[in-house]
Amino acid sequence: MSKKMSPVVQVVAIGIGAALFFVLGRFAAIPTPIPNVAIALQYAVLAVFAVLFGPVPGALIGGIGHVLIDATGYGIWASWEVASAVVGLIIGITMLGNKVNEGLFHTKTIVRFNVGVVIANAIAWALVAPLGDILIYSEPTNKVFIQGATAFISNSITTGVVGTLILIAYAKTRTQSGTLSTEA
Repeated sequence: MSKKMSPVVQVVAIGIGAALFFVLGRFAAIPTPIPNVAIALQYAVLAVFAVLFGPVPGALIGGIGHVLIDATGYGIWASWEVASAVVGLIIGITMLGNKVNEGLFHTKTIVRFNVGVVIANAIAWALVAPLGDILIYSEPTNKVFIQGATAFISNSITTGVVGTLILIAYAKTRTQSGTLSTEA
């Protein structure tokens, strides 16, 4: 996100991103053996939106999208909804100043993206969600840290792989500045 984006564009991105997050989380989740934890493709979409639109839209997409999933299924579970917002926020922060919209997503940026994904997921799923579960819902410590570890590993892998592939494909559709020339 190298140029200042209009608030209207950001609001539209938040709406579309939250809707995609909801649809993928609700209808494309792959169950794991750990209760209430799924392999979640929506975090790759969240990461892409956080890269393209920044940390605040990323946080809002994660939070709103997760609230929609929970409200139509499990019931509101604030600690995990906040954790989803944290994922979008941290990925957005780690990718500030990227030039993906200008067609540049080279190895150095790919590494930065994936490091940001791992850090975001570690903070969200190994700290925020389990501690929230313990403090808000008095959940058993061993249960929530196993759930958090599973979410951390699966979300880091799926977001890293799928998010990287989406961003590579997206960057290839963008025209790099200085690449157009006139024919004589």
